Amino acid sequence: MPEAFVLAQVRTPRGKGSARGALAAIAPGELVRQLLATLLARGVEADAVDDVVLGCASQLDAQGGNLARAAAIAAGLGAHAGGTMINRFCASGLEAVAIAAARVRAGDCELVIAGGVESVSQVPLFADRGPWWQDGVGRLHMGIAADLAATVDGTPRAALDDYAARTRARARAAATAGRLHAWTEPVRAADGAIALDRDELLDYAPTTDQLAALPPAFAELGAGGQDALALAHAPGTVTGLAAIRHDHTRASSPPLADAAALLVIGTAEAAARHGLTPIARVVAAASVAADPVAMLTAGQAAIVEVLARAGLAARDLAVIEFAEAFAALCLRLERDLDLDPARLNPDGGTLALGHAFGATGAILAGNVAAHLARADGGHGVAAVSGAAGVGSAVLFAR
Repeated sequence: MPEAFVLAQVRTPRGKGSARGALAAIAPGELVRQLLATLLARGVEADAVDDVVLGCASQLDAQGGNLARAAAIAAGLGAHAGGTMINRFCASGLEAVAIAAARVRAGDCELVIAGGVESVSQVPLFADRGPWWQDGVGRLHMGIAADLAATVDGTPRAALDDYAARTRARARAAATAGRLHAWTEPVRAADGAIALDRDELLDYAPTTDQLAALPPAFAELGAGGQDALALAHAPGTVTGLAAIRHDHTRASSPPLADAAALLVIGTAEAAARHGLTPIARVVAAASVAADPVAMLTAGQAAIVEVLARAGLAARDLAVIEFAEAFAALCLRLERDLDLDPARLNPDGGTLALGHAFGATGAILAGNVAAHLARADGGHGVAAVSGAAGVGSAVLFAR
């Protein structure tokens, strides 16, 4: 069975996910097209690409109609490369990487471009009005699930604020050191001018006092019926919980972002044939499901699963890139897996830099590959928890 390697990677900067964001006027398909064009300019041959696998959480309007295929044609990949879309909510981009690696290892493909995209500026969260968002526990907001987790764990507000400050400080340090944007490609507007060349949310750096003064982000939602919904359907381990504390704020919750990221996944033979240098090897992947009310827990479960498949322990990981879907879940991960905090999101995470649903997992995967290349050894894992209690993890080695 052939091995699957990360052979190249490129991402856009993350723009603010709002009408005022730097990428708000640029279509998500154009974000992907520009990244594909960059890969072609760097030596990836169009005729060598077997498929394009793209994750996206809201597949309608500008993100509908098999965006992967449309972007591939627009970028000049021609008739040979196909295109398919994946939706595992926030884990979509990481799932695309896992699927690409599986196809390479199975011998179905030699070279696949995989990643994800999301423009919440153009296609807002919940815009697809799908059945999950409309019925039963699917109406539960992710922020309520995060506050439920903090309440169950007894995590104090100060700990959430401390984590929020930590991840932002790491992101700024990584930017100063040149690591944060090491594999970022500027996004250009229609006239060729640079629209954005760095993560737009990087400059938000509240002080300790400012963090402490921020109001709860989800208390009003909770009082409007969301708390009752969560408590009525809470998993067995928290049945009987009297109330949910609302301690997450805008700083300890992930801001929305627009972004795209792509990785080239292929065999060693394909790398040699096309002059590409392997960056990291894909060792294993896991996709799991957890309680849909507690939500946001499946990413951690996927890490445990993928490590078990590889015969490794958390202490064996040189780096863990975990989607910061609220501070409480990151603190739980550190506690439950007894992680060295220095190895978790060492260059900052989605709390600091933004969560572009379909793209986030691919960005995390690229970060792991880049870290292992710099460290010249070891293993690393990327993991994401998503809505509805889904989650994915991919294990890499240098």
